[in-house]
Amino acid sequence: MNIAFASGKGGTGKTTISVNLAYLLALSKQKIQYLDCDVEEPNGHIFLKPDILDKTTSEIMVPLIDNVKCTRCGMCSDKCQFNALATLPSDVLVFPELCHGCGLCVHICPEKAISEGKREIGRIEKGIAIQDIDFVHGILNVGEPMAVPLIQEVKHQYKRDYIRIIDAPPGTSCPVVKTISDADVVVIVTEPTPFGLHDLQIAVSVAKNLKKPIGIVINRDNGKFPLLETYLFENKLPVLMVLPEDLEIAKHYSTGNIILKTIPSYTEKFKELAVNIEKLLDTSKGRW
Repeated sequence: MNIAFASGKGGTGKTTISVNLAYLLALSKQKIQYLDCDVEEPNGHIFLKPDILDKTTSEIMVPLIDNVKCTRCGMCSDKCQFNALATLPSDVLVFPELCHGCGLCVHICPEKAISEGKREIGRIEKGIAIQDIDFVHGILNVGEPMAVPLIQEVKHQYKRDYIRIIDAPPGTSCPVVKTISDADVVVIVTEPTPFGLHDLQIAVSVAKNLKKPIGIVINRDNGKFPLLETYLFENKLPVLMVLPEDLEIAKHYSTGNIILKTIPSYTEKFKELAVNIEKLLDTSKGRW
């Protein structure tokens, strides 16, 4: 089971919700794997406090040009849809940051003048977190423009027979699409603000285009933004949990604490979330 937590914008509390659900399920003796795919700024480890047992470098393919064999025919640069190659009269330029590592140029070169090189884009760290949660996250190198290949590497760490809690990057761009592409359900965390509603609408459209079951969590609710309730009602989006605006939650979050450990009164809220996700999954299976 893949449960992806997404948000149209940063700061809605996506990680807060996902780490606490992972903790709750682990307490009930479920086999839980937490995968932090927010590789540009992973922060699940702050709360789950894993012991990192394994670190591996993540690399993608980049083309290496053999200038002796190369005839500057231009086929590689013409076919590269990412403009990672440029053919000049005396040379072929490679722009590694634009290369997606697809390998097309290697296969179509008529002179076999292109071979596969490697470029490091980040690293994968794996370990065991609190309550024996299996933990994986990716850390993208500073300045690296492409997060998708590293996200794919994180997802390659899937373990069978585990409930997988997947923390997606914020926003609605390619990294988010890649993260939620194989999710069984997408939980979108939002906040009752105009910005939150605007970005929620975009996130919902992305998940709908991917034909994913969608549930909503409203975080920091203060009952003062009826436009959000109207949007959810009109679009028949189920609300899985409402977490109130609470200064105590903010205090414990700022020190890297799990809410359910420090404020156990919220346990019933997260049990409600778990039950509603299960109901959403059952409904979606019936629909398919």
